[in-house]
Amino acid sequence: MQGFYSKLDSSPGASPLLGARAEGLPVSLALETEKAQALLQTFSSASLLASAGLGVFCVAADHALQLWTVQHHLWLRAALDNATHGIVGLWAWAVVIGLRKRSDVYEVLLAGLLASLIDLDHFYMAGSLSLKAAVSLPQRPPLHCSSLIPLLCLTLRLIMWIGRLKDAWCSLPWMLFVSMATHHVRDAVRHGLWVYPFGNTAPVPYWLYVSTTATLPHLCSVLMYLTGTRDVISTKHGVAIDV
Repeated sequence: MQGFYSKLDSSPGASPLLGARAEGLPVSLALETEKAQALLQTFSSASLLASAGLGVFCVAADHALQLWTVQHHLWLRAALDNATHGIVGLWAWAVVIGLRKRSDVYEVLLAGLLASLIDLDHFYMAGSLSLKAAVSLPQRPPLHCSSLIPLLCLTLRLIMWIGRLKDAWCSLPWMLFVSMATHHVRDAVRHGLWVYPFGNTAPVPYWLYVSTTATLPHLCSVLMYLTGTRDVISTKHGVAIDV
């Protein structure tokens, strides 16, 4: 992943786009060219390799969770399972935004934390801090309802708009989407997706879980492009996402 590249270098050799602008290319056409380049970079070789690595990690982590030692220690199994949720979430978000600055590292760590914290609703539902009670619930806890994902993301976006939060936070709803979606898809292998008010789907085939997790960052990148989130980051902060 190449992460972010600076657009502050005005030398034509530093960027074909900037060189084109220097030659008098209309600003609107230059911006459209830049958008197209950002979209193509979403499927760069580095990004695709990172996504493939994410899929391999999913398989390796799930095999590790099947080890006898892990299966016979409840706390160890729960800790490793939750850690896997977190790593998958942060890895997926790292593919979306790239890693180049220290702030990018903090951002992907936050994505991983969000993916892990979802499981706290098990204890809320159990009304106890007992791990045995938390993993033996008669029904699924609230944050595991997949219908909440678009609702929470849109609500967060609305709150940001009402509060006029800085554009630096414009990707936060997308981070929440990736963190929750990766968690839900992974859980769906065993329990299916809980889509209120329609109920639970059949368990998701394992191959579909791995492929969905690996392609989700690219889907998110395309949606961010279509909704203009990438444009806001690029225009306001002098950087363009290059994953």
